[in-house]
Amino acid sequence: MASVAATPARTPNEPGPGEASASFPTMASVPGPQEPEEEGEEEPAEIHLCVLWNSGYLGIAYYDTSDSTIHFMPDAPDHESLKLLQRVLDEIDPRSVVTSAKQDENMTRFLGKLASQEHREPKRPKIIFLPSVDFGLEISKQRLLSGNYSFIPDSMTTTEKILFLSSIIPFDCLLTVRALGGLLKFLCRRRIGVELEEYNVSVPILGFKKFVLTNLVSIDQDTYSVLQIFKSESHPSVYKVASGLKEGLSLFGILNRCRCKWGEKLLRLWFTRPTQDLGELNSRLDVIQFFLLPQNLDMAQMLHRLLGHIKNVPLILKRMKLSHTKVSDWQVLYKTVYSALGLRDACRSLPQSIQLFRDIAQEFSDDLHHIASLIGKVVDFEGSLAENRFTVLPNIDPEIDEKKRRLMGLPSFLTEVARKELENLDSRIPSCSVIYIPLIGFLLSIPRLPSMVETSDFEIEGLDFMFLSEEKLHYRSARTKELDALLGDLHCDIRDQETLLMHQLQCQVLARAAGLTRVLDLASRLDVLLALASAARDYGYSRPRYSPQLLGVRIQNGRHPLMELCARTFVPNSAECGGDIGRVKVITGPNSSGKSIYLKQVGLITFMALVGSFVPAEEAEIGAVDAIFTRIHSCESISLGLSTFMIDLNQVAKAVNNATERSLVLVDEFGKGTNTVDGLALLAAVIRHWLALGPTCPHVFVATNFLSLVQLQLLPQGPLVQYLTMETCEDGDDLVFFYQVCEGVARASHASHTAAQAGLPEKLIARGKQVSDLIRSGKPIKPVQELLKEKQMENCQTLVDKFLKLDLEDPSLDLDIFMSQEVLPAATTIL
Repeated sequence: MASVAATPARTPNEPGPGEASASFPTMASVPGPQEPEEEGEEEPAEIHLCVLWNSGYLGIAYYDTSDSTIHFMPDAPDHESLKLLQRVLDEIDPRSVVTSAKQDENMTRFLGKLASQEHREPKRPKIIFLPSVDFGLEISKQRLLSGNYSFIPDSMTTTEKILFLSSIIPFDCLLTVRALGGLLKFLCRRRIGVELEEYNVSVPILGFKKFVLTNLVSIDQDTYSVLQIFKSESHPSVYKVASGLKEGLSLFGILNRCRCKWGEKLLRLWFTRPTQDLGELNSRLDVIQFFLLPQNLDMAQMLHRLLGHIKNVPLILKRMKLSHTKVSDWQVLYKTVYSALGLRDACRSLPQSIQLFRDIAQEFSDDLHHIASLIGKVVDFEGSLAENRFTVLPNIDPEIDEKKRRLMGLPSFLTEVARKELENLDSRIPSCSVIYIPLIGFLLSIPRLPSMVETSDFEIEGLDFMFLSEEKLHYRSARTKELDALLGDLHCDIRDQETLLMHQLQCQVLARAAGLTRVLDLASRLDVLLALASAARDYGYSRPRYSPQLLGVRIQNGRHPLMELCARTFVPNSAECGGDIGRVKVITGPNSSGKSIYLKQVGLITFMALVGSFVPAEEAEIGAVDAIFTRIHSCESISLGLSTFMIDLNQVAKAVNNATERSLVLVDEFGKGTNTVDGLALLAAVIRHWLALGPTCPHVFVATNFLSLVQLQLLPQGPLVQYLTMETCEDGDDLVFFYQVCEGVARASHASHTAAQAGLPEKLIARGKQVSDLIRSGKPIKPVQELLKEKQMENCQTLVDKFLKLDLEDPSLDLDIFMSQEVLPAATTIL
């Protein structure tokens, strides 16, 4: 309890007023951290998607609770199988899917299939149907235009507001407008994020953003997994078991050197949206190349430090919208804005020919300086942290300053009042004090005398008893009532006026929310490119080139970005799959010779180039690639209810059904999950299918140990097929791996050498080689003579033991039965 008290006391020898003492206790508070970690308190983000399908077109909009922003995709054509919608669902992973209860057969079938995917639990989205009237065009427009958006200044007229929204939302895309209207209705009905607030508090919407899926490269989740682009592992900390996951050894893990959370989020978004937009890719590479120059290293490090202070602005703006702003939020926002101004000043000194530097220099406007100046001049950070509430600096509001001076001067003033009160009290009362308690006012406090036992004993003439606390009686006197009327509730008045100032400051910030959001977008982009530049510098990556006329990729001395970090030495390899020659590459070689690493290396280098990163190769030329398909590892899961081979078939089926002449297909050891003959036949059939496409054949890399594929000439001869092998050399009984790709076909799989490396006994390996040779030569497989003799001896010894145990004097012994049941069956295994 906060209070201001003044206490005079009588000495034991003197009944009159003695020396007066003053005390000024304050409310206990926990000081705030010097570097607030506001991001740790953020709730898990949820995405709510609204979709409409009509006449072959999709309208999509979704709300992201992490930044309180609505994202929309302009009307886009889609196939009847709704592949585009499936791509959106895979990418954003919504918590709920909202749509009209009135749908055609295609959408009904799609949603039914989505709802039945039990293996997606607990991530399976909830399907929500709203009446079709909620998606009406006119009512949707009215919802959009009448919404309460903090990023639109209050000074705008209705006409100006309509023009402003028309510059953001494509009102000519009718399905998108209807989807936005349905989404707003859903948010309003479910009150997403404001479930516990008063009903007049609306769902915060801090902006509208457009997203498109054009020019994107198609990559499925299996490919992300087998190429180790992402890899989640259980967190080793016992304190983070609930959150559960951290990034393991993955491409994302080694490239993610972002300093701010939103940079990391953008990098993950780029990884999930590799693009064919050459302008966008080259703009990213230009920034990376600039920071790789030795003379720009200091500038890169300085920008990296500034980016460390760019915090979660959308979360702060959301709290401001809901009036839940914390003291730490003002400190974080202040540092963020000033760091953004530092980024702007730095980028103005950099070459304006680079688009990102030009955007930061121009779009980090003076509004940022205005926000920083307001916060710096108004907010008392030290006082706010000490009192755990928003407080303002002196000389902001004269009325607040005057009340604070009165509050600070109360102890000496109340000491004088207490002296006068003590003169009028009974001489048995040794001391008294006048205290101030917020919300209650001024009270006279006297110690409880031994004679005061019953409640009736508390009554004192001229005083109104209030309460007993800690052996002290509290009263209202004529003087304290006069103080209440004269000074009022100072503490609450100050808080109310400072809260009003905070609200005014919040309105100033929210009016410039669009600028702050743009700052976050550009800062996170700069953060990602600085991270990629840092990785490229440390790992020796080079800039790829893009050639739209080239169908395929050309890689000179490429390296696997993860394996080179784990191996003591790594042998680089080249790859070329452009034009009409060698579109299908069949790679053979011994086990553990590097075939799988080579396939993954080609896929990863191609992927890195398509996200705008430098690549681990001396040179790389990337053509028009529209998809990457893989069948490398079997992503097994009990919840799928599928066999390993069935999962393999599903992965190959995706490539067969969807790959085009611009697709990259990586197939490793397909067919090994079933009978050897059947697996070989399926592999040959798949490759022949692609070869039959001629010039429209995708670029295929097939690694296999089925040497019969070549020996039996199961593939047609022609320029489309190229045979490669991993170079090895036999040194006596040892096999030396060079891990180098060269033209040709392996003569054997050399499985015995791999078995020896794995530690299998020499006898087993020798027997395996013997059986393998017999199978190749078509000869019958006979048991090993030594093993057969050992078995005969064991059977003889067993029969002798049984004879010795017989009791020939036993009258119940029947030798005929013993001979027929024991001796004769054993004789067949001995002779």
